[in-house]
Amino acid sequence: MNEEYIEDLVSIVLPVYNCEKFLEETIKTIQNQTYTNWEALFVNDCSKDKSAEIIKEASTKDSRIKLINLKENSGAAIARNTGMEEAKGRYIAFLDSDDLWDNEKLEKQLKFIKEGNYAFTFTSYEFVTEDGTKTGKIVRVPDKINYKQALKNTTIFTSTVIFDAKTLGKELIKMPNVKRGQDSATWWKVLKNGNIAYGLDENLSFYRRSENTLSSNKFKALKRTWNLYRNVEHLSIPKSLYNFFWYCINAVRRRI
Repeated sequence: MNEEYIEDLVSIVLPVYNCEKFLEETIKTIQNQTYTNWEALFVNDCSKDKSAEIIKEASTKDSRIKLINLKENSGAAIARNTGMEEAKGRYIAFLDSDDLWDNEKLEKQLKFIKEGNYAFTFTSYEFVTEDGTKTGKIVRVPDKINYKQALKNTTIFTSTVIFDAKTLGKELIKMPNVKRGQDSATWWKVLKNGNIAYGLDENLSFYRRSENTLSSNKFKALKRTWNLYRNVEHLSIPKSLYNFFWYCINAVRRRI
């Protein structure tokens, strides 16, 4: 593995597309981290609003914030992969541009990573409303999850994940370019390679559920997951049906 990484630096990768409404709050949630050795790579996917201007202004005041502009609208997978390519840190953290973190998220998760020598970690999280109000609905995560378990339970939320890129290598954590569900497809790819994802059962991230987001549309979520089983994982119809059944059960449990 020829890649070089800056030890202890966390590279936070954020795809950005028309999210000016939330960006200032997102930038603040990163700057408020008790762990300060980070870089935030905002990858602007040809936003038509003032997203790029907001990030550029923030970068003039904080050198840890970096704006990367894509030349053409390419989707979340390409945006995240572009951010990862530019990342200098050993640790790759994901944060969607409308989600939020607890102030101690990075500090606590890095301690968890180092104490356990884990390469793939995720945390519990809480649903919040579009205006950021906490709902009290917290999704608790298991101690660990393997490939077969992950197929049945999409409990790994993107904005909670941190990878050790030095251990895994950037090629393995590169996201497949599928229109929807590239995050789940990535977790499966990493786990299928023989890795285990370790869960920190602390509520450290906040998932903003907007009515305008793809994930808020339940029918699209079902269709997306089925497509991943059949066309990305190439599972047989019986295996797809089995995993799909448990996926639905677990999805309902998370929302009760």
